[in-house]
Amino acid sequence: MSRKILFLFDVDGTLTAPRAVITNKMLDFLKDLSKKTTFGIVGGSDEKKIVEQLDGSTDLATYLFSENGLVAKHGKTLIGKTSIVEKLGNDKLQDFINFCLSYMSEMKLPCKRGTFIEFRNGMINVCPVGRACSLEERKEFFEFDKVHKLREKFVLALKNKFPDLGMKYSIGGQISFDCFPIGWDKTYCLQYIEKEFDEIYFYGDKTYVDGNDYEIYNDSRVQGRTVTGPDDTISQVTADLQRLGI
Repeated sequence: MSRKILFLFDVDGTLTAPRAVITNKMLDFLKDLSKKTTFGIVGGSDEKKIVEQLDGSTDLATYLFSENGLVAKHGKTLIGKTSIVEKLGNDKLQDFINFCLSYMSEMKLPCKRGTFIEFRNGMINVCPVGRACSLEERKEFFEFDKVHKLREKFVLALKNKFPDLGMKYSIGGQISFDCFPIGWDKTYCLQYIEKEFDEIYFYGDKTYVDGNDYEIYNDSRVQGRTVTGPDDTISQVTADLQRLGI
């Protein structure tokens, strides 16, 4: 009896360049992959953003886990949805958001744009430069942050301010970081698939400590792969397909 295998992909830095739209090369690769085996997508962004990045091609995937799997779909069917409001309550969330806004008001950056706090079903996304920044401003902040470690310092401040809130902080992409209850990282999606498959292969670029792929990459239920970008993803998946005889 053949083993059931699932390939699971991060989005930013794995299937696409950060916040960029999927290339025709990757799209063709996923179309071919869908004919050979089952695959899923797990991203920190909400479903709308993931669909936009993948140019509407998410229907190629058997599973779509947005917001780390807090919103889970099998095909077009919703199989799970969890809310951070139900977990923490509005009072605690408001204290948390107020602190973030106050902290960011004191930050001096190359520029500031709009949407500094993005509320999602399963997390709070904090973006010091503002998610309305242009691609050029995004790159500028990313380089600035690499030198000054602004997001790392911000996360440390939150840990010190809210030591008992039970929150996890994950720095992903180029301009923001995610805040969510402990255990609500990308491993959250595994509850929907761990009993359905004999082997799960995960591909992601932020597999280092505090990266948003770290927990699932190191989870015993998956075989993790660190990729450096879409081309490397294609290369590593191709190698795994050949090794598995798919």
